[in-house]
Amino acid sequence: MSFRKKEVIIIRSFYHYMMRYRGNKQPDEEKQLADWMFEDHDFPKQATTYDEVSRYLEWNIPFPNALAVFDRLFEDYQINEE
Repeated sequence: MSFRKKEVIIIRSFYHYMMRYRGNKQPDEEKQLADWMFEDHDFPKQATTYDEVSRYLEWNIPFPNALAVFDRLFEDYQINEE
């Protein structure tokens, strides 16, 4: 009898990735977006796809440059979570 180890790959949600920016001392756009995501109880906290998060942001944009900040940070998220 042999046992095979199953490889489990866990991908953090974009929300959890963004929480690293909440502790920033400098009030930058990354912190602003992370704080807004934390305060917004309807934000899709389990989302891992660009489309799901961007659709939500397009309908609930928290500040004028939020989509550009999201685009940049989502690219970093994909690189770091691979």
